[in-house]
Amino acid sequence: MAMFPTSSCCCSPPLPRQLCTPRLQRGLTSPSSFLFLRGSALAMPASMISYGRAPPQATMSVERELHMATGDGENSYAANSIFQRKTVMETWPELHKAVREALKSLSPGAGSTMVAADLGCSSGPNTLLVVSEVMNTIGAHVQETADNYRSRAIMEVQFFLNDLPGNDFNLVFRSLDQHQQRLQGLAAVEEKQAAVPCYIAGLPGSMYTRILPCQSVHLFHSSHCLIWRSKIPEDLSNGTHVNADNIYIGKTTPKVVVDLFREQFEKDFELFLSLRHKELVSGGYMVLTFAGRRREEMPMQGGVARVWEVLSQALEYLVPKGLVEKEKLSSFNMPYYAPSLDEVTQLIKQNDLFDIEDIRLFESNWDAYDDSDGDVVLNCSSSAENIAKIIRAGIEPLIMNHFGEDILEELFMVYAAMLAKNLEKGKAMCPVIVVILKKSEL
Repeated sequence: MAMFPTSSCCCSPPLPRQLCTPRLQRGLTSPSSFLFLRGSALAMPASMISYGRAPPQATMSVERELHMATGDGENSYAANSIFQRKTVMETWPELHKAVREALKSLSPGAGSTMVAADLGCSSGPNTLLVVSEVMNTIGAHVQETADNYRSRAIMEVQFFLNDLPGNDFNLVFRSLDQHQQRLQGLAAVEEKQAAVPCYIAGLPGSMYTRILPCQSVHLFHSSHCLIWRSKIPEDLSNGTHVNADNIYIGKTTPKVVVDLFREQFEKDFELFLSLRHKELVSGGYMVLTFAGRRREEMPMQGGVARVWEVLSQALEYLVPKGLVEKEKLSSFNMPYYAPSLDEVTQLIKQNDLFDIEDIRLFESNWDAYDDSDGDVVLNCSSSAENIAKIIRAGIEPLIMNHFGEDILEELFMVYAAMLAKNLEKGKAMCPVIVVILKKSEL
């Protein structure tokens, strides 16, 4: 998730990156050139989020702390992102449809360039997954079109990988050379798809600011980013209201705090839609995927609240042991909100900037390694460890910044043990919302 704007039209504070964002399984079936744009606008002052009664040294810098665990070690996002990969692959039908429709917005004739952006690209083996799938779809479409015409129009693709500046872009770009070699090998044997040049660029910046020029983008994709808020609600961060030792919305969260989380989501989502509407060309598309809730579920219910509530309990367990200060726990809140399907639909319609082409909710097991049928967890300990690694990879920087690095090992050991007990009730399923939006013509 990204953080420096590339336009002077930016307003709100930078965004926290997603708990996820996937991409690399199948490669581009076309030759690719890779370009890293450094940009000249990396001068925005750091936005800060103040966590309630936390002392000044515990204040979190959004662009520095809200990112996935970097590198490719045992606890990194790169090594623990199979959940994100499986959920994004579930949305391939929506992505294929949006790509083919977005191609219709290109100017006819030779020399067409399609611009696409993946918001919240993160790093690791998933980073190029969406790039590959988009290019596969474009290549197949161009090949089909060529069968109907004597000459094939020249087409190129500019693909931006966007995330907060704290994202591990070094790891992303180190993977490009290996990826390019793989693509060239595929292109040598693949005959069903046309070779479409693709130029990839890194784009640091918050999705809650303007990041690209007006009417320049044909396709936006975002996976597991919109659950993250631009900031903690002010009345929660300044201590006006307290969340009863919950780090998210739990069963003991006061209604006023639930409302604060919801209102922050509404503000951020409306801003996001407004900014992307300006950047999309006429006929442009977006495919958005994020964790949410079923229609009938309250914010403190469902698979998302479940995993965070157990983590709150694990942190609370460390208080009497002297590893976590009570005051720090009371002042720690996740910049996060999982909306219901109805909330998302209503906001899009109220915003009136996009037409909903398709929207659905599916469920994915938080333990992405468990493909068994039914609701019974076959091995609660193993499943809990898998889920704990996924959660740790997403929020380790936040925990380190607020509580310190020393608690990490014991915290997630306790978390896995508590989660194993919780899983005796049944699998922890995560509701996931995917929506296709087309830019409305005002």
